[in-house]
Amino acid sequence: MGPTVVNSLEIRQLAYAYPDGTQALFGVDLTITRGERVALLGPNGAGKTTLVMHLNGILTAGHGTVAVAGTPVAKDTLKEIRQRVGLVFQDPDDQLFMPTVRDDVAFGPANAGLRGEELDRVVKDALEQVGMLEFADRPPHHLSFGQRRRVAVATVLAMKPEILVLDEPSSNLDPAARRELAEILRSLDVTVLMVTHDLPYALELCERSLILSGGVISADGRTPELLADDELLASHRLELPYGFTIPQSDHA
Repeated sequence: MGPTVVNSLEIRQLAYAYPDGTQALFGVDLTITRGERVALLGPNGAGKTTLVMHLNGILTAGHGTVAVAGTPVAKDTLKEIRQRVGLVFQDPDDQLFMPTVRDDVAFGPANAGLRGEELDRVVKDALEQVGMLEFADRPPHHLSFGQRRRVAVATVLAMKPEILVLDEPSSNLDPAARRELAEILRSLDVTVLMVTHDLPYALELCERSLILSGGVISADGRTPELLADDELLASHRLELPYGFTIPQSDHA
């Protein structure tokens, strides 16, 4: 027998209702294998944020299970889970709060107990991965929005996560910054779950896409095939930009 394959993420029959009784998730099943880049698509109010908040225990499942790299998300595993699931928020300023870029990237690993040369090496590696090493001593608020987003990614990479969860990574980026971030994300050796309304970005970066709608996963397949299905997109209030067409070779 070959080695057991441990998936980056396994969700089984996940259901969740908010305290006011609003049911947000109705039984989500999802498996993401190690190294996959997957886009999570869906209209506003579909439950995307609720789902993501279960991945690192911000929310606790009302029913069902979530496991990251084989470890169940539970009260007694939260410290480990939060190191394995790296959340990159839509607004980098929610993540950057230290005097310098270096301090921001060092914050998580230092809290986890790293010190001295080992901490310096982890910070350097994370900043190199996002092309921001030369800005290590700059205050984050002196950087452009795109640079701040790259530093926010570095703060998460420094924790050596199993899965990188990005919330609307292309929002508010100019075309050059958007392209630079795409190149960085393609170069990373990490599982990626990307929550986005930006369908061309999903096509560019993720071979697989999921459509979450009404608290359930209503479609799961190759991104080009999902995005070429006009009826499917329209039924879930998803739209490609005007004039954008899926290259024929992608969905042939």
